[in-house]
Amino acid sequence: MTWETLNNNKSVKSVTSIDGYTRSPDTEKKLNQLFGSVFKGDDGKQVLAYLKSITTEAVAGSNISTNELFHLEGRRFLLAIIQSRINANLKDK
Repeated sequence: MTWETLNNNKSVKSVTSIDGYTRSPDTEKKLNQLFGSVFKGDDGKQVLAYLKSITTEAVAGSNISTNELFHLEGRRFLLAIIQSRINANLKDK
């Protein structure tokens, strides 16, 4: 299954995801399975730990610019999407 197939899967019934997009429940489930699969092994866990170290565990100093703060919050939101999809996949099992 390709991203185009997932993205173009138009179904009558749809849900709004954590990322703000509306997709079919089947597409959401498939995306959660993909994230669960990618981050399941040791390599994926190391990548996830790295992402956490530069996002949720990063401490912004008092001299951080507004632009840098926006970037940090964007990275944190993306990590939250990844973690939510991993958790959803584990919950579905």
